[in-house]
Amino acid sequence: MSGGGYGYGCGFALLVVLFILLIIIGACYGGY
Repeated sequence: MSGGGYGYGCGFALLVVLFILLIIIGACYGGY
């Protein structure tokens, strides 16, 4: 990964967003 900590931070933020969306979608379809 180039760009120092920025690339890692951006990837981590994207991972968190996808994880939250997965929880929301799972809650909607799962019936939580």
